[in-house]
Amino acid sequence: MTSIIKALPTEVVHLIAAGEVIDSLAAVVRELVENSLDSGATRIIISVCPQNWWVRVADNGCGMSLDDLQQAARGHSTSKMASCDDLWKVNSLGFRGEALHSLTTLAKVEILSRPARLSNKLSIESNGWQVIYSYGGKPEKVEAVALAPGTIVSVTNIFGDNTIRRQGLPTMAKQLKAIQVLIQQFALCHPQVHWQVWQDKKEWFGIYPTASMKQLLPQILHKVRTSDLQEITLKLPIPHKSLNLVIGLPNYYHRHSPDWIKVALNGRIINIPELEHTILSSFDRKLPRNRYPVCFLHLHLAPEQINWNRNPTKTKVYLHKLSYWQDQVSEAIEKALYINSDNFPESIHTTRVSKLIKAVEISDKYKTPQESSKKENFNIHSLTAVAQVNNTYIVAEHPEGIWLVEQHIAHERVLYEQLCERWQVTAIEPAIILYQLSAQQVEQLDRIGLDIDSFGENMWAVRSIPAILKEREDCGEALLELSQGGDLQTAQVSVACRSAIRNGTPLTIERMQVLLDQWQRTHNPRTCPHGRPIYLALEESALARFFRRHWVIGKSHGI
Repeated sequence: MTSIIKALPTEVVHLIAAGEVIDSLAAVVRELVENSLDSGATRIIISVCPQNWWVRVADNGCGMSLDDLQQAARGHSTSKMASCDDLWKVNSLGFRGEALHSLTTLAKVEILSRPARLSNKLSIESNGWQVIYSYGGKPEKVEAVALAPGTIVSVTNIFGDNTIRRQGLPTMAKQLKAIQVLIQQFALCHPQVHWQVWQDKKEWFGIYPTASMKQLLPQILHKVRTSDLQEITLKLPIPHKSLNLVIGLPNYYHRHSPDWIKVALNGRIINIPELEHTILSSFDRKLPRNRYPVCFLHLHLAPEQINWNRNPTKTKVYLHKLSYWQDQVSEAIEKALYINSDNFPESIHTTRVSKLIKAVEISDKYKTPQESSKKENFNIHSLTAVAQVNNTYIVAEHPEGIWLVEQHIAHERVLYEQLCERWQVTAIEPAIILYQLSAQQVEQLDRIGLDIDSFGENMWAVRSIPAILKEREDCGEALLELSQGGDLQTAQVSVACRSAIRNGTPLTIERMQVLLDQWQRTHNPRTCPHGRPIYLALEESALARFFRRHWVIGKSHGI
């Protein structure tokens, strides 16, 4: 069988950035798993024996012929590129041809492999081959073995010839945690793969294959449910490919730290601080204070859009047109946060209800002329106000059941978005006189665009105010609140909160309906600007289960 693994030409080697240093058990696992994924494996088994400094990775990938096995561990030997031009067309996780060679310099390496096919024919080789490598990657022992198609790589006595290096490594507990995180990240990027991880010959954990990242994430974050998440895929114009995004819905799930803001590029978790900042900014005023989103972004791009070879660590890459991708990410998150039948929680879907809500979406009677041209902002829910509870909660009928909407924070979301779009400052007569303001308070009112000047000793005249406050009797108190600090956005939140309908205020059915219609047209109807959830959905299917309507069938029982 013709070998497909070949040594790179000298001119290519000179252009390749130095590879990552293998400095831990996790680094060994990373290099071997990347090779397994590049081989097309759909099942990968990782075994580690920390005390024996031993790692084994087995897969059901395409396997290697004997010729390839004899070449695989030599320096800069790879099947993934052949010329300088290939450096700008990297479609694989590995490409430098250094991983196996580096491993042979610090451990004992053994590979068993059997190719699934001979060339492009359907015939399968009757046996596999076992190769043990000496220092530097030269085959030391070659033997035929019975083996299923795929590859098994065993690396033993890691750093065995350098005890000082072993002593300088992180604790074994930290190394095992790093392996766990590594496998979880690979699984998110490759949800179609079945993962099994063993430690000291005992099953440690497993991750089962799923059709999407959204379905896989609960296997990693055990407190999150699929219905807490939303996933969307945007097809991008050529030469780009697609953007895949899964987020925790802010009214259902968020975290104490930004540890689950992750970005992947073509199958690998990477570090792009600019995109991570874009994600955080997109959730601003949608989460409670000091809470952070769950967001996994996976960009699938044409290889010419990326420079993987710019830095030795492949987690740091150069991405062309970064500002374009920031805009795409912001748009994707906005679409994911908007409430419609496509991103409604799975737990409340039934066949009948799905058809009903689809009918609502295409019905013109729920659209206004202004909204017809703006797809994301039409009234798709057909919420009908039916009652008010404790002068606080609006009870609304929905095609899928009953919704409870807190009137104050729903109105706060409406006013906040209106203020962001149309922040207006209007002159007033007479001026409002404020007393005992500090220099910082005066500066703050001036910063948000209000006209303020001295009116005597320890007195200031405010001659313009946010238009929405003009008719309020507590305008002076509102101005003192605005003077306490923060940027314009903070001021807009404060004004919206103060101006919104108070809980405890009785509303007519007509006023409730107007508020529901306004709220549904907001860009982010799930939470208020402080991050509190605005509504509670009681789905029809859950009500049916609670009242056991499916237990009895017959006209005499009122069904």
